[in-house]
Amino acid sequence: MSMQSHLAELERRHAALERKIEDALLHPSTDSLELAEMKRRKLMLKDEIKRLQTETTLH
Repeated sequence: MSMQSHLAELERRHAALERKIEDALLHPSTDSLELAEMKRRKLMLKDEIKRLQTETTLH
């Protein structure tokens, strides 16, 4: 997998999690631990995207 396609996949997953989190926030019955886990995964994806973008621009 090329670096660009890997970045695109990470960005797609990040956006999908964003939509899932927004949807969960609309439902008061959402489990707060599940919501926290989704936010944690989203942040990890964001960090990985930033790291790869930095590596790409340095090379």
